Amino acid sequence: MARRIDPSELSIEEKLKALYELQLVDSKIDSLRVLQGELPQEVKDMADDIEGLKTRLANIEAEMKGCELRISEMRVKIDMAQSAISKFKEQQNNVRNNREYDALSKEIEFNQLDIELSQKRIGESNEMLERKTAEKAKTVTEIEERTSDLNQKRAELNDILAETKEQTETLMIRAGKLEGNIEDRLLAAFKRLRKNARNGLAVVTVEHDDVRKFDACGGCHNRIPAQRQLDIRLRKKIIPCEYCGRILIDPDLAALVKPVKIR
Repeated sequence: MARRIDPSELSIEEKLKALYELQLVDSKIDSLRVLQGELPQEVKDMADDIEGLKTRLANIEAEMKGCELRISEMRVKIDMAQSAISKFKEQQNNVRNNREYDALSKEIEFNQLDIELSQKRIGESNEMLERKTAEKAKTVTEIEERTSDLNQKRAELNDILAETKEQTETLMIRAGKLEGNIEDRLLAAFKRLRKNARNGLAVVTVEHDDVRKFDACGGCHNRIPAQRQLDIRLRKKIIPCEYCGRILIDPDLAALVKPVKIR
């Protein structure tokens, strides 16, 4: 069985080739993820919106139950007041003096006011119940519409994921193997550069600027001094761009790395 090569034993040229190949693989993975576009975030946002609507619906239903309970309580109170009025009126027929009659009249009046107040509160609760019923119907419709939209978006995302799943998994395995051939310190620097670069490129080739007639960094397009160009071509050490920090390699070395091809 062949001995596993220690990444630190690789030549600078081999390290640069491994980094550039990893860059190509990572860029291909990035391109597959771009196919998903904003769909993953859209699906998440839509799901969150629906959960918010469901919470609102539960609150509306709780308020409706509260209204129904108040109406029920007020009706019981009205029945009790009406029973009391009937009792007091019957007692008025058997009073012995005006003072007893007046006391019973006040009780009747008090219960009549209580009935009016309860009826008013029933009316207010019915109005609120009507508003909440309409609000509930609107919220249910919103939930149904947004759920339909969410299902459509999820189907689109699942189709894309199904199309790219095998390719992405193959590339991830390949990237993992390449990372195993790169020193930890160098790999950490590579990942940091990729994270900070808008286009995700940590390793770039030296490019000739035909307009300004000089060789430049393929990432930030700033001029590379002649001595630095020579060092890059010699492949004796890893050369970062003085301006953007990306790792520079010469085009001839990049040409030795096979393009990333997947089914």
